[in-house]
Amino acid sequence: MKIGILSRRAALYSTTRLREAAEARGHEVQIVDYLRCYMNITSQKPSVILGGKNLDFDAIIPRIGATYTFYGTAVVRQFEMMGVFAANESQAISRSRDKLRSLQLLSREGIGMPVTGFAHATKDIEGLIDSVGKPPFVIKLLEGTQGMGVVLAETRNAAESVIAAFRQLDANILLQEFIAEAGGADIRAFVVGGRVVAAMRRQAPEGEFRSNLHRGGSASQIRLRPVERTTAVRACKTLGLNVAGVDLLRSNHGPLVIEVNSSPGLEGIEAASGVDVAGAIIEFLEKRARRGRTRDRVGG
Repeated sequence: MKIGILSRRAALYSTTRLREAAEARGHEVQIVDYLRCYMNITSQKPSVILGGKNLDFDAIIPRIGATYTFYGTAVVRQFEMMGVFAANESQAISRSRDKLRSLQLLSREGIGMPVTGFAHATKDIEGLIDSVGKPPFVIKLLEGTQGMGVVLAETRNAAESVIAAFRQLDANILLQEFIAEAGGADIRAFVVGGRVVAAMRRQAPEGEFRSNLHRGGSASQIRLRPVERTTAVRACKTLGLNVAGVDLLRSNHGPLVIEVNSSPGLEGIEAASGVDVAGAIIEFLEKRARRGRTRDRVGG
């Protein structure tokens, strides 16, 4: 099978592992910098071109960075128009990158989440805070990634001050309840093809509430509860994702989804769990990749 890995940097751990796993199973692999591609959009023979050559694969694995979601998903969509199977389809990636849309879809399906308020530079700060409940609160910029643009407000006055500051940025704001019982830890469940193949617990360093590994968090293996596995799989199905990292909090009223990542890193999860996650992704492609199987099946 000819597999294209859409990635800006061939040397990244996740890209390298996917290439190694595919080649070990006898597949032909090409790493493609999607920003260097251009597209011929025609009703007769749509194509994706790189360096003057048409690209044609049996399947692609999109590794689209958050900064380049618009162009990256356009390239994925063009491959879909050509009948190429995508590990994650363009619409599903777009859903996952829109934090608000993701939360709205998860809410519609009754999937547990922290209580969340949303506003754009609102003047009714008190009303927004009242809609979420009592402090402390987690305040997020809608466009933030990897823990950036996320603030913990311990008191109502602190929350009002942070929201007022964000108003000056003309920003979209998410206000969420703080899940104290999580103890500064979250769970990353890695879902491939409708099942959880690996999981890890991420613990924030002392004095920090964000558990992102990029921010000094530590990772360890964890055994998921059945309800946590079910929640992670349901979240991926709701957004239409085949491959994703689902971030969960353990709360007094069950698992809560805080984010679904359509381009999850492999290094932390493989090291913590000891699972060959890259191999699981390639195995999924072997079972599911067929020309023309690119129809999006999720509304919203």
